[in-house]
Amino acid sequence: MAELLPLLLFVCICATLLAGYPAAFTLGGVSLIVALLASLFGAFNLGLLGAIPLRVYGIVTNETLIAVPLFVLMGVVLEKSAIAERLLNNMAQLFGARPGGMALAVVLVGTLLAASTGIIGATVVAMGLLSLPAMLQRGYSPGFATGLISATGTLGQIIPPSIALILLGDVMANAHQSAQLSQGMLSPETISVGDLFVVAFIPGMLLVAGYAIYSIAHLHLHPPQPQTPAVPDAGAGVDAGAGGRADWGDVLRSTAAPLLLIAIVLGSIFAGIATPTEAAGLGACGALLLAAQAGRISLDMLGETVRDAAHITSMVFMILIGASIFSLVFRGLGGDDQVAHLFDWIGSPLGALLLVMAVVFVLGFILDFIEITFMVVPIVAPLLLTMGFDPLWLAVMIALNLQTSFLTPPFGFALFYLRGVAPPEVVTVDMYRGVLPFIAIQLGVLLMVGLWPLLD
Repeated sequence: MAELLPLLLFVCICATLLAGYPAAFTLGGVSLIVALLASLFGAFNLGLLGAIPLRVYGIVTNETLIAVPLFVLMGVVLEKSAIAERLLNNMAQLFGARPGGMALAVVLVGTLLAASTGIIGATVVAMGLLSLPAMLQRGYSPGFATGLISATGTLGQIIPPSIALILLGDVMANAHQSAQLSQGMLSPETISVGDLFVVAFIPGMLLVAGYAIYSIAHLHLHPPQPQTPAVPDAGAGVDAGAGGRADWGDVLRSTAAPLLLIAIVLGSIFAGIATPTEAAGLGACGALLLAAQAGRISLDMLGETVRDAAHITSMVFMILIGASIFSLVFRGLGGDDQVAHLFDWIGSPLGALLLVMAVVFVLGFILDFIEITFMVVPIVAPLLLTMGFDPLWLAVMIALNLQTSFLTPPFGFALFYLRGVAPPEVVTVDMYRGVLPFIAIQLGVLLMVGLWPLLD
């Protein structure tokens, strides 16, 4: 019976999350309740809970994780200052006279938003509000439009600087050290979030290229059919007119500064000049300067920005603390040994990897990436790494896998986010149908990275 306790803990947490309770308090609260009940039957040593203060201290003093609030602030500033809206508007005018021009604008702006915000929900909602009404007015089918927006919105999972990659990189670094120590290496090698940014860049760009190529091919076979005269759509945030001429001065002004900011942030990391945390501080300051230069900064805007950034950051760190408690209880119940026995029973490293990827994919339907990163990865990653898998390659595979699950009907998070801001005439079935080709593209890139690790 005691062997089933780790599984019971996991099932109870998933059930509680599905019931709608906050993830941060569910992870810690349910874990403590199960630990207390198990201790009554001698299946858990309550003395292990004395390590909780040290774990919390380790989380809040982790230098790598300081990058999270700074990158969040950078993304929120760019969103609140309407820099993204202006960028999409000018890109749409630049490509508007060309077949599929609006679709290419969405891909490019979605990529830039992913690189600047790193938050899937924020990117999907922003792109849905800014571009979906305009795409529908220009005659794009609801399925294609919603599929493209959902797919580009999930790029924040894999394109640096990504909040998901920062958290995953920190967990994978700890797992890598744990795996090496378990193998008797007293001076373990280290990996950094910056290393993960570098190896995740090429798979991210492959996805962008795949989305763009598919969009061009699809729209060549199924050209948009505008149903109304080309008139400005004030509610869309984008000039819906297809025949307007782009003002190259506006285009350059709207694209040069954000592109320069992203290039400086990523370039400083890739070149080894700055750590992700230092680059995040640079990005946050740069975003504030861009907002001031655009005349979109005010005390009210700053107050709202700080509140939103603090809310997101608090949520992330509370989940980290709750997940740390879960990990402690799970190990105290013997969960690590149970997972190790399962992998031994499978016998094959490839079989163990496929099992983990399947579990992560399914959990992506019901859990957020933060919860999966801190619930599942710390348990399975050390065991997979002892089997010889490269930690950076494994991290990219997990990130791509989660990104795909966020798109997959009927539970994909990106679809839920977009459904909340989509017009009533867009039916859910169209959204599900439209996203399928983009899922195929993501699975193709996942397979490519799996077969050719040099791509990461």
